[in-house]
Amino acid sequence: MTLSNKMNFQKTMGFKVFNDSLNKIPVHNKSLIINTISPNSYGISTKDSIFKNALKNSDFLVLDGVYFGLAYFLRTGKFLKKNQGPFLANYFLKYANKNSYKVFFLGSSKNTLLKIKVKINSYYPNINFESYSPPFKKIFSEEDSNQMIDKVNKFQPNFLFIGMTCPKQEKWSYIHKSKLKTNLILNVGAVFDWIAGNEKEISSIWWKLRLAWLKRTFDRPQLLLRYPDIFLFFRDLILVLLKIKKI
Repeated sequence: MTLSNKMNFQKTMGFKVFNDSLNKIPVHNKSLIINTISPNSYGISTKDSIFKNALKNSDFLVLDGVYFGLAYFLRTGKFLKKNQGPFLANYFLKYANKNSYKVFFLGSSKNTLLKIKVKINSYYPNINFESYSPPFKKIFSEEDSNQMIDKVNKFQPNFLFIGMTCPKQEKWSYIHKSKLKTNLILNVGAVFDWIAGNEKEISSIWWKLRLAWLKRTFDRPQLLLRYPDIFLFFRDLILVLLKIKKI
């Protein structure tokens, strides 16, 4: 689809990032995909062409954290707007509640989805909620995907939240986008655990200090496994700034 040229998109490190307010995103079009990008996902994309295409073909690619925006900041002296996962979820759940929309959560375990349902019924009582926990597999079979699509399409949600970890969720929604009967597809990953209460919410002071990533690492040491992919981002960032590499 052709998006309004009044929206602010900025290109950095080879990706076009949405640099505007979330209220500019249309909510009545068919199957628009919102993805987030971080140093970690950038690093993964250098080794996974399908994932890279999924990110590049996002209808809205938003900054997840601040560090992916470093190249843009060092070039312009300006920060890209943060619209990361928790902000996306909060904004669109409030919007859905205000308009009595249907919301579908696809991913995670049945137990986590039950917790999310309880939380949404409590905080967003006007939302019509449905969910589905797909099988825990590295790669979904065609039958798995058809079952997921069928569950979503029977409900026909306004907003489809997907939480199947990066890069699986982005690749799955990219491949099956045209088959999904929904308006917005939001790939938000770990936000499922935050909404459910499985992970503690990060204090606002960490966000203000731009150190939420550090707090998350303290809370979840397994995130250290991502650091090799994060290194690939900072390596390319340095090469781009030195004009040794073009993105």
